[in-house]
Amino acid sequence: MDKIINFAGKVKFPITIDPSVWIFDDRKQELESFFEATNETNNELETYTKAISKHWSREIQEGATYPPTLKTEKKYEKERLLTSTFAIVLKPFIENAAPFEEAKTFIIETETNEYAFPLEDAYSFILCFSSKGKPLQDDGPVHVYFQDGSNKSNPITHVKTLRIE
Repeated sequence: MDKIINFAGKVKFPITIDPSVWIFDDRKQELESFFEATNETNNELETYTKAISKHWSREIQEGATYPPTLKTEKKYEKERLLTSTFAIVLKPFIENAAPFEEAKTFIIETETNEYAFPLEDAYSFILCFSSKGKPLQDDGPVHVYFQDGSNKSNPITHVKTLRIE
């Protein structure tokens, strides 16, 4: 039960978070991908158009190719789940809890400390929930990283409660 995180405070909907099920969540990404991503905002239509154009040109030049077999795809995904370090963005959980308008501070309670941040900053926090395919048993259930990677070598660990005040 100590692997469950309470999300409470000045919110319309207090929620409980179980990071052990995030391995099945489509929103998860490999932790390193959060820090490698550039902060450029791309036009979605432009990105889509370029991808379709590239695909169309390749099909004209090389002919249609068929996707890998389902068996190969499953094997790759299973291997990736067993060897990668995964994380998820905190933003959807804050939105689901629906903070009250007067809420301004986001507090992370750990076994030994409390960390306070402006609520706006918390929307970009990253919650790491697995390391090399294994749940964070010793210092988990999650590690909190800042989007800019400034605490990449020293994340916030031993998280017990997330609170909005």
